[in-house]
Amino acid sequence: MITVLAVHFAVAAVAPLLFRKFGRNSFYALAAVPAGSFLWLLLQQGQVYSDAGFTEEVLPWIPELRLELAFRMDALAWVMSLLVLGVGALVLVYCARYFKDQDDYLGGFGAQLLAFAGVMFGLVTADDLLLMFIFWELTTVLSYLLIGYARTRLAARRSALQALMVTTAGGLAMLVGLIMIGFSAGTYRISAILAQAPTLATGPAGAAVGAAVVLILIGAVTKSALVPFHFWLPGAMAAPTPVSAYLHAAAMVKAGIYLVARLAPGFADTAFWLPLVLGLGLATMLVGGYRALRQTDIKLILAYGTVSQLGFLTMVVGLGTPGAALAGLALLLAHGLFKAALFLVVGIIDHQAGTRDIRKLSGVYGSARALAVVAGIGAASMAGVPPLAGFVAKESVFEAFVHYGTGSPAGLLILAGLVLGSILTFAYSARFMWGAFAVKPGVEATPFKPIKPAFLAAPALLSLLTVIYGLWPAPVDGWIQPYAALFAGTGHGGTDPDGGSAAGAAGHLSLWHGFTPALGLTALTFALGLAMFYGRDAVARLQGLVPGWIDGDRAYQQAIGALDDAAVWVTGRTQRGSLFFYLSVILTVATVLPLAALVLADRPLPDGLYFIDPNSPLQLVAGAGIVISALAAVRANKRFLAVLMVSVSGYGIALMFALQGAPDLALTQMLVETIILVAFVLAMRSLPARLRDRMGGKYRVIRVIIGAAFGITMVFVAIHALGARVALPVSLEFPKLAYEGGGGLNVVNVTLVDIRAWDTFGEISVLALAATGVASLIFVRGRGDRLQASSTVAEGTVGRWRGARGNTRADAALAMSRRFAAASRDAWLVAGRTMAPERRSIIFEVVTRLIFHSVIVFSVYLLLAGHNLPGGGFAGGLTAGLALTIRYLAGGRFELREATPVRAGTLLGIGLATAAAAGVVPLLLGGQVFQSAIVELWLPVFGDIKFVTSTIFDIGVYLVVVGLVVDVLRSLGAEIDEHFEEHPAEPYADQEAGGIPAETTAKGKA
Repeated sequence: MITVLAVHFAVAAVAPLLFRKFGRNSFYALAAVPAGSFLWLLLQQGQVYSDAGFTEEVLPWIPELRLELAFRMDALAWVMSLLVLGVGALVLVYCARYFKDQDDYLGGFGAQLLAFAGVMFGLVTADDLLLMFIFWELTTVLSYLLIGYARTRLAARRSALQALMVTTAGGLAMLVGLIMIGFSAGTYRISAILAQAPTLATGPAGAAVGAAVVLILIGAVTKSALVPFHFWLPGAMAAPTPVSAYLHAAAMVKAGIYLVARLAPGFADTAFWLPLVLGLGLATMLVGGYRALRQTDIKLILAYGTVSQLGFLTMVVGLGTPGAALAGLALLLAHGLFKAALFLVVGIIDHQAGTRDIRKLSGVYGSARALAVVAGIGAASMAGVPPLAGFVAKESVFEAFVHYGTGSPAGLLILAGLVLGSILTFAYSARFMWGAFAVKPGVEATPFKPIKPAFLAAPALLSLLTVIYGLWPAPVDGWIQPYAALFAGTGHGGTDPDGGSAAGAAGHLSLWHGFTPALGLTALTFALGLAMFYGRDAVARLQGLVPGWIDGDRAYQQAIGALDDAAVWVTGRTQRGSLFFYLSVILTVATVLPLAALVLADRPLPDGLYFIDPNSPLQLVAGAGIVISALAAVRANKRFLAVLMVSVSGYGIALMFALQGAPDLALTQMLVETIILVAFVLAMRSLPARLRDRMGGKYRVIRVIIGAAFGITMVFVAIHALGARVALPVSLEFPKLAYEGGGGLNVVNVTLVDIRAWDTFGEISVLALAATGVASLIFVRGRGDRLQASSTVAEGTVGRWRGARGNTRADAALAMSRRFAAASRDAWLVAGRTMAPERRSIIFEVVTRLIFHSVIVFSVYLLLAGHNLPGGGFAGGLTAGLALTIRYLAGGRFELREATPVRAGTLLGIGLATAAAAGVVPLLLGGQVFQSAIVELWLPVFGDIKFVTSTIFDIGVYLVVVGLVVDVLRSLGAEIDEHFEEHPAEPYADQEAGGIPAETTAKGKA
């Protein structure tokens, strides 16, 4: 089973490549995958129907969390797989003639359809609730993509989103139910849960289990388009016809039916099961049949007919008796055969005639007799006409419900509703055939292109199987009996007279059972169905009297509209564009909730408090510096000064870390503060220098109160949190774990790259995303992180001041700098010559030349030494980033290009890939993800070497951090530089009195 899934997904991954070379004929290659899986499935019949009754495959995934890839093939899964794989192969064959080579996105469509077949197979064979839910949601995502295949059409996009929202909402409710029932059972294995279902339903957790079953049924109801969520399925007819034939006849909508059938043996006796299953099922059957008679699009007739049949199926498989179980699976197979065939016929009619409107179609039977025969078989089976599969299955259904309804008013009411729904089914089946093929008075004959045999092959084969099934139902009966036997003797429903033995309780599928009440109901169905068809004008007039507001889709749209209005109302009152308002709300909540918890807890402060560490009096100096810099940042009236003061506060915190004996944290904090300071300074060039109304405003007192309250509250929260510990800190074991397990003495670094490598991998992934986000905000038409070589740039042209300023001292200084910059000598920097003389500093260039390589070497040292000494990938990467920052500030953007010829995106990608490889390779070698190995060796000159493989992970971290810094420099630095040069502003508008530039501003003033 796992191999079948892997093959489906692997071929789906390469499907786009096949379509580029072979066009639409690639569908044949894709069809070979489910076809081959279908043959494999037939070979498994002996094992599935052996004494054990199943075959299973289990692959441990995360044993600590009891997560495993558990698959189980029993009779129910085998029958469902027949439908999923068989119909899937035929639909893919049909696609090869339905689509044209010129159609767009065929590769993606084929891949998604094949992947859907694999996902459905995984869903019906999964023996783990959470694994099944994963496949369940994958069907939702893939159906969204398939329904929205015609992405340029508004109707397709709207219908895809509607299906996604409805089924996802139901799926989330179902997830809660699955977790509840798995927690109550102590296992998520479906087979184990069903084995203990009677105990669960009647035990202490019975109420929780009952609620869980209701939530699970909500997921099934939304997936199978039952009332009141039925409206999404007709809307999904915006999808190409092959999608409708597969997803909405044989696959996706059957997922809910399968879930009901899977849980019925264990939970059909719970309190809300039958009211939900029978009530919603009957309502859906009647609503779908009624709406089908109003449609003029033959595809919508089938769509609403499918809604009706899904309600029918839900009632039968959920009834919980052996006879209903047999009839339910028999009807499920019959429905998959005839409904898939009919949808494919609709696709042919649309393809060859160019319309699906019954008001325009006329005389198609005369132009396509073979197609009409195929459609007639499918429609007759849908109506329950002998000797077809639909008749055999429906007779069994009537038989089961006749027994169920005996002696019970509610049962008789359900039976009457079932007969009424069957009458509607017969009527819309006749309407479909009449609308698609009949000659209509006053309507011109529809031009119809000849049908190629390959195009008709798939629906013809499905119709042939419908006939064979009807004439020879014994094999199907044998396939279903083991499932029906699960209900024998359970007494579900309480009215089955043959509950003592499996065979007697379930009965058998047969074309002729004699003259029975079920046969009488069938005859009544035919008579009244024909009457409704021939009296269709009167029926249409009656339907016209029903108010138009009774419409599920309209109710959905109104609900979404009301939700949008509420969102607009809430957004308008919360998202005001006021930073003060946002921070006030956030900080007030963050103050009130913890403070309320402290007050309600009423706990004394822990003993041994001190505000100044007697062993480190310098902390008082550092704390005073932090407070003073924070107050200065608040009082600053210029942006640069405010940012600088915030950075001073950060450096003070780094000093605190150092005084507390945490050199790693201190080093990283200092480097981070420096990089952030540079990023802020670069970004502030696009902002005015002064902070307007910095100290004004009527809310000044409120800001002070909120800020002080938040700070004081956090102090006491931290004190109480530290004093509330009742167990030994886990960190006490970290030094031992770091040395014995991680092979290093630096606890911080070993924790990052080994003990908690998963966390670090998530953090560097966030860094890569942040870098991409910064780039996307700056670069509109592409990432833009590739600069031209400095050799192509004229000397002294970058950042040159423009315009005359008159005879001033600044002009004289400028002329002097240009004369000295033009001196003939070796350049200190590679691209320094590109900078305008007034932008260059010879001292800065010399210093950069002297320290750059040393800083880079030091960064590599920090990287390699970090396993045992202060340092590591983060610190090393930040140090290398500072070296590159210095070079950019000294030589401009072209110097940065010469210093980093590798693009920032490439560095980020290589870094992530290196870190990921450090996690995957141990798994491939039989270990665990991110497991480290310690390699000890002796090398000449170096001597004894101890190498820990987690260093490879640290190298990935190093590259990601360097890539992030380079991305920031190229976006906030180089890109803004280029923008200023392309759009020069009026110079020196903010000069101070002496003609000296005030500071760097958004307009590039110096």
